[in-house]
Amino acid sequence: MIEVKPDKIKNYIEINVPGSKSYTHRMLIAAALSDGVCVLDNCLKSEDTLLTQKSLMKLGIRIDDLGDTTEVHGSKGNFQALADPIYLGNSGTSMRLLTPLVSLGKGTYTLVGSERMHQRPIQDLLESMNQMGIPASSIKDNGCPPIEVAGRRIKGGTIQLNCKMSSQYLSALLLVAPFSERTLEIQIVEGPVSKPYIDMTVDVMSKFNVGVESDGYDRFTVEGGQVYRSGNYTVEPDSSQAGYFWAAAAVTGSTVKVMGIKGGSRQGDVHFAETLGKMGCVLRKQNDGIAVTGGQLSGIEVDMEDMPDMVPTLAIVAAFAEGTTVIKNVAHLKAKECDRIDAVIKELSKLGVEAEWTNTDLIIKGGWSHGAEIDTYNDHRIAMSFAIAGLKIPGIVIRDESCVKKSFPEFWNVFKTMYL
Repeated sequence: MIEVKPDKIKNYIEINVPGSKSYTHRMLIAAALSDGVCVLDNCLKSEDTLLTQKSLMKLGIRIDDLGDTTEVHGSKGNFQALADPIYLGNSGTSMRLLTPLVSLGKGTYTLVGSERMHQRPIQDLLESMNQMGIPASSIKDNGCPPIEVAGRRIKGGTIQLNCKMSSQYLSALLLVAPFSERTLEIQIVEGPVSKPYIDMTVDVMSKFNVGVESDGYDRFTVEGGQVYRSGNYTVEPDSSQAGYFWAAAAVTGSTVKVMGIKGGSRQGDVHFAETLGKMGCVLRKQNDGIAVTGGQLSGIEVDMEDMPDMVPTLAIVAAFAEGTTVIKNVAHLKAKECDRIDAVIKELSKLGVEAEWTNTDLIIKGGWSHGAEIDTYNDHRIAMSFAIAGLKIPGIVIRDESCVKKSFPEFWNVFKTMYL
């Protein structure tokens, strides 16, 4: 439990955030699939990314942690048989990206997770894998983990995929597609949500010399027989983590510059700074980072389908804005680490903030009245978002603050650097 006090905040703050969680997952997997030794700079070391790394090592991939760099010895998709289950905690990214990946191995693999993970849907991905000739099923027959996958050659051809719940289903299939016997064509029948995460996957594949052709976001084609090339690669800073500090600027009126973030990044959450600009903040994109200065905040209507991880943070900023903020197209947040829609509404109500859900949109009326103890639901993004409220409201206490280890183990230390 940690209390966030609205003490004196610096007028100008420069923040460094760790490597992107999304890029780290994808680069670890691409490196493991490569034809040699890959050196990865600036990988995020967090609970989630380490679950992916340790799982790859269980599959026979040699990975050496060299401090600032991570050395991955690729095996061209030749994974060893594994009798023991692969435990993936509550890392949805690990579960979804590794489910098709293990089909490249030998024998049958079992993927398990936390109690919450066993409530998170994955059936649409399993059905598409079945279309590819890969035996994959939910062990409890409820469309959720634990999952059983049999190693099998990927034949290719044309399959259909529903991406309404998660873009990670598509990313997972794209990553293994180069190992198909012939060209794999993936037709999207619904969705996808969170399109920037697909862009990140295609970007990583391109960096590793694997080509992906697409018709918008409706159809993706990958030729079989392509090879992930070994080499040196760098993970860019995490725009999702940058968002908490830009939000801090918004609610305090300070200027916060997050170093190393580039406006041209394929990370969708880099655009969160622009969203804050629409609410009244001043945004400056500079060569060495992006700075946000807080201003008079006003409620807005905004589609956050492509920035779902920033919704709890935006909800906090909306609580300090004049008028009403409507956050549209975020139903898929109900299947995250927790039901983030329900969690945000419940915890905002403790602060005296009115919020409601309309099946597709989250509506927040600006205005707060008091502090409270905040339950985090073992969700890192709830903890970090509501910490921002504590910069303005006395009496904000974050329970189970250690849950930030999932994506940003040093969050509280970095957070403290904003104080005089």
